[in-house]
Amino acid sequence: MSLILCLTLLMTDLGPALASNVGDAIVIAIQLKKTTTISPLLPNERDILSIYNLVYESMITIDDNYLPQPCLARSWEQSGNAKTWTFQIRDDVTFSDGTPMTAYDIVATANAILERAKDETTVNHGFYANLTYFVSSISAPGPYTVTVKTSRPYYGLLYAMTFPVLPADRVNTDNPPGTGPYVIDTFTPDYINLSENPLWWKMKPAVRTISFRVSTAPKAVIEDYDYARTDAAFTRSISASQYKTSTNAFAIDYRTNQLDVLLMNHSAERLASVNVRKAIRYAIDIDRIAKNIYMGMVQRTDTPAIPGTWLYNDDLSNYFVNNIDEAKRLLEAEGWGDSNEDGVLDRLNAEGKLVNLNMNLYVYEEPENDVRIETANYIKEALAVIGINVSITTMTFTGIQEKLKAGSFNLALVSYSMDVCPDYGFMLISGNTGNYGRYRSTRMTTLCNELRTCTTMSDYQQKMMQIQEVFAEDCPFICMFYRKGVVLSRLMYTTVRDVREYELLRGIESFRP
Repeated sequence: MSLILCLTLLMTDLGPALASNVGDAIVIAIQLKKTTTISPLLPNERDILSIYNLVYESMITIDDNYLPQPCLARSWEQSGNAKTWTFQIRDDVTFSDGTPMTAYDIVATANAILERAKDETTVNHGFYANLTYFVSSISAPGPYTVTVKTSRPYYGLLYAMTFPVLPADRVNTDNPPGTGPYVIDTFTPDYINLSENPLWWKMKPAVRTISFRVSTAPKAVIEDYDYARTDAAFTRSISASQYKTSTNAFAIDYRTNQLDVLLMNHSAERLASVNVRKAIRYAIDIDRIAKNIYMGMVQRTDTPAIPGTWLYNDDLSNYFVNNIDEAKRLLEAEGWGDSNEDGVLDRLNAEGKLVNLNMNLYVYEEPENDVRIETANYIKEALAVIGINVSITTMTFTGIQEKLKAGSFNLALVSYSMDVCPDYGFMLISGNTGNYGRYRSTRMTTLCNELRTCTTMSDYQQKMMQIQEVFAEDCPFICMFYRKGVVLSRLMYTTVRDVREYELLRGIESFRP
């Protein structure tokens, strides 16, 4: 009989009584639909990652400023023109079962990730499959030294070293022990319980027990919180914005990895001109969308970089203001006018035929929120003000993917799921897989490739600033915002500044009420 089945049979209730003191325990409502096993290398839902991050630790962590910091690795250094990175590993860490953690465990975990990522016979290459872009080989010359070989010198490698470390002989087993502050001692479809790891190498957690009441629908998560079945709840629902004004609870905003953008197809004749693309950018009041449609459940950004971090270029704000007059001026400079006064701009094409400034806008529905369609309608109205006629087509996610891959669209309202490593070349380099708008710029491609040879923080930052400058000038697409979620809680459990997706309980292990 499996461990999970044994635990299930021992359960007499679906959850504990509501915690009265966060210093002792906390109960949280979460949504899980697909998770049936504890598989830290193969998470398939957002909320389970926040649980795993309390049980499993990595070589490197990312701090409030989005900078890499030591965790299981004490330090690191570069050699061989920065194509070799040597990490010194802590020698005072054990897994929760008492087994010492060594460099061999790190190497075995990384190789398991790489092997699955390169396996052409499997569909699911794993959550950490991007490790293949950074690591050529990884080895352990000693019990507390890890050597990583890379195909190119790259500061971004440090962000890839954030995968969970598992025991070498249990990397492919369910519920392996970890080195983190908690262990999963109960796991059922309805209820998960974490208790403190008495062998954790840091200070003993003040919050000794963290319990999760599991639902399959977002509405049920909110109901569990509303009816006081839980102390807290994780939600990305737009309706959660109503709790932000509550005086009886905390509403802890967190940034997700979902970047919402308006794609513009550069291969479409009407969008080949940077002036037309900028006119569209000037015409759309994104702050209005954020406030009135998304109810503030977003973090505004003008570039793909994360605002408020060392990566973001704050000097470019003048490029991204809402300015109808400037939008009209740019269109006029491109020869667009309203010759028949019907409200839609037109001009003569190369064959001398009068063409209207018509565009299609594709949008797909989200199962849990219909705000994207409302946003599309607002964009249509905003562009009509400057003489652009937009027709909206609502599609399935699969349908819009086909349109993007084929390049058969003008405008598309979509989202990118951004990687932990701040590198936007996948969407900006000419011909790359995420560059659906067919944006081509020798200057941008060069900068993105140069970024991938930066080995220090300062060089990386400088190149990021330059990439965003070109982004502002070329207007490849329109960044709108990173979507946000909310942790609703009656109890404050963390003092960290940057609560983010996949780490919604970050800081609870060191919180002292």
